[in-house]
This record gives sequence, structure tokens and C-alpha cells, in this order.
Amino acid sequence: MLNHDQSYPRTKLNLTIENLSQAVFIVNRHAKTAINPKFLYKLKQESLKKLINEGKARKVGLHFSDHPRNSKQQSDVLVECGRYTFHIPPTKSDFQDLPHLGKLDENVRNPKAHISLNAAKSLLQSYTGLSEIETQPSPRKDQRAYQKPIFKKLGERY
Repeated sequence: MLNHDQSYPRTKLNLTIENLSQAVFIVNRHAKTAINPKFLYKLKQESLKKLINEGKARKVGLHFSDHPRNSKQQSDVLVECGRYTFHIPPTKSDFQDLPHLGKLDENVRNPKAHISLNAAKSLLQSYTGLSEIETQPSPRKDQRAYQKPIFKKLGERY
């Protein structure tokens, strides 16, 4: 029988480089398949920016993007944090300061992380100070509520 004074320990993660890099990995992985990934990508980017500014992560170089937008070639910044590597959009100074590493090596993989999305989000939110504003996504053009057409008699105005 369980005593009410004893409860299972809550997973309270410390702000270590390992925990933060795992949390960024989890958030990034979920953002790729999320319905509304904007906040998750912003959380990832702001977390990595802060880690770089604090010297806990470093920019390694530039990689050609696997999925370039509107152009045939686009580069992303490779960031190393703990045992993990991530890509973020480059700044203008990155093109002058960082070496170009060419094509992404498909054989390099991040280690598995065992943190839930909620734990990862709360850890990164407490680290960056960002908060998610719950908003209903606006309905797409093809998902609006159906409105019946209004018919009028010939010559009649409404």
C-alpha cells in the first residue's frame, strides 16, 4: 500500500549542457512533425543562441542545406552542443567567420535522448524565458465553415 507522503520523484532537470542539448534535440525532433512548429523552432533557435553566447555551445561551420528554399543552394550553421549537433539559420557574419564544410555527412547522427517533449519544453522555456501563447490556428481556406449560398429572384436586390 502506498503512503500518501511518499510520491514518485518528479523529473526536475537541471540546466546542465547535457540536459539542455537533449532538450533541444527533443524539441527539434518534434518540431519536424508538429502541426504548428513555429514556437518549437523558435525555442530551439533561442536556446542555441543563448548557449553559444554563454560559451556552452559553439558554431562549427556551414553546411549546404538538404532542403533549400527558393534557391538551388542554401547554407545552415552547424552548432555543436555537448554530444549533439544542430543546424540554425546563418547570419551575415557567419559567412565570413566560419569555414564551409560542404555537404552534410549522412552518417553522423545525434545520440538518442530520453526526455519527454513536455519536460524538454519546460526546461528550455525556463532557460530562455520564452513562453508559448496558446492561440487557435486560423482555419485554412479549404477548412472554413460552409455557408449556404443566398439566392435572389431575378431583378431583386438584397
